[in-house]
Order: sequence, then structure tokens, then C-alpha cells
Amino acid sequence: MRDLTVIQLTDTHIRPAGERLYDAVDTYENLHHVLDRLRASGPVDALVLSGDLTDNGSPEGYRRLREAVEPAAAELGAVVVYAMGNHDERTAFGVELLGHAPGAVAQDVPHDQVVEVAGLRIIALDSTTPRRHTGKLELDQLAWLTDQLRRPAPRGTLLVLHHPPLRSAIPAAELLGLGQIELLEAAVADSDVRMILCGHNHMTAAGSLAGIPVWVGPALAYRIDAMAPVGRQRAVSGFGYSRVDVLGSAFVVSAVEATPAPELYNRAEGDMLEYLRSIDQRGDHAGTR
Repeated sequence: MRDLTVIQLTDTHIRPAGERLYDAVDTYENLHHVLDRLRASGPVDALVLSGDLTDNGSPEGYRRLREAVEPAAAELGAVVVYAMGNHDERTAFGVELLGHAPGAVAQDVPHDQVVEVAGLRIIALDSTTPRRHTGKLELDQLAWLTDQLRRPAPRGTLLVLHHPPLRSAIPAAELLGLGQIELLEAAVADSDVRMILCGHNHMTAAGSLAGIPVWVGPALAYRIDAMAPVGRQRAVSGFGYSRVDVLGSAFVVSAVEATPAPELYNRAEGDMLEYLRSIDQRGDHAGTR
């Protein structure tokens, strides 16, 4: 089976045209900057957007997001998977991103999805509760997930939800986290879930649930300082995204820095590989990183 590449974009927080987040961050520009980088980097099998796609659930925000993401996905040959976050609004999300007819889905019905990409199953769970910022999975969602996982997928399952199923030493992340983590742990134990992708915390992090790696991707909007001064919560400019590679049976995830920065070098890949081979053979450590 061929190798696969999945790109996770999370916490885009798109606002209507002309509006900036905290009067400072142009989240739409951040999104376009990342999409342009992806276009230059080659084929991608799936784009996973893991929640807080708009900042306030406005239909205009979803339309701006879709009009940016879907042409890029088409150029890349990527399937797009949208997942809900606590800043999203279920009705507008369903109409603008999932193509639901207005009024077709009730507010209390979560947007759970399953997509298969070249043998890799991607399951997106809606971990939100309307008008709440904490995360929760309902019992019927967990039953649905258990039923989906009864049939193993050829390349395994990538599970996506906005709220990380992890404890946190950061008070705000702990306060607004996913409730009843043990219920999800029971549902995925001994299943073919190979990795769990999340967002929400605006801090890149990793952990595990039932022995399954959990990855909390960097946000596209801004960052929360995980080492803020005692008694403070601090947000800083900066953004990134995640690259998940399925290499045979291995799942490898990389945080990709997207904040513009000066280049140290930009060399032809073939030349760089030849250079690295030559210094490896010589045992020369200078200048390798």
C-alpha cells in the first residue's frame, strides 16, 4: 500500500471579512499562508480541520473558510474532513460546510462523520455541546463509535475530535477539557484506532489514551504560553499545523511551524541528501542541523 499524508489544520478561528482576532490576528491570512505552503509542498491525501473553524459560528466565516480550503484541497487531491469545535455553531456548520439543507438537522444532533481514504478510516466526532466550551461525548455517540470500530479498516483508524482526551497541568485547558475521558478510553481500547488528533488547547502536546497516541495540534490562530508566569495565562502570536504520515504500518506526526521567519538555507533536496550522505560517511558532525 502507498504511503499517505494527512494535514491537520486546527483552531482557524475565521472571522467575517475585515475583522481581526483580538484586533490583532488576521486568521484568514494565516490560513491562506498555510494553504499556499501546502500547494507548494506536493500531494496530500486528506485535510482534517479539527474544530473552532470560525471564531463565532457566523455563516460568513464558514463560507470564507470553505472558499479558501476546498480549491486548495482540489489542487492537492485531498479529501476534506471538517470537525466541530466549541466556537462553532452546529446549524451554520452543517449548512455551510456539510451541505445540509437549512433546518434539516436539529441543534442537539452532533456532526459525526466517517471517511475512508485509501484504506485509512478517518472518524470525526463532535465533542461539543451547544453554548458550552467544555467537551462531552454523548452515550449514543460512543455507541456509534463502538459500532464503527467493530470492522477494522485496512490502514487503521485516525480518530479526530476537538477536545483532547487528556488531563492538563494548564488550568484553563483542564477546566475546558473533555469530560468523562474514561468512556472514550473504553470505546477505543483494543480497536484499530492508531492515533487521536485534537485541537482546542492552542498548545502543541502529546499523550496517550488506552495506549493510543493522542496529538494536540498547533493552532492556526495564536498560541497559549504553556510556561506563562505563575498565576497568569498568556497568549502570543504564532501559528502552525500538523503533518501526519502513514508510512507502511507506522503513523508519524510532525508539528510544522508556519509563522514567517528568515530562512537559514534553502537547497535542492537531492543536493542536500548527497551532502548528508557524504558527511555521514566521513563522521563529520559540523553543519548537519
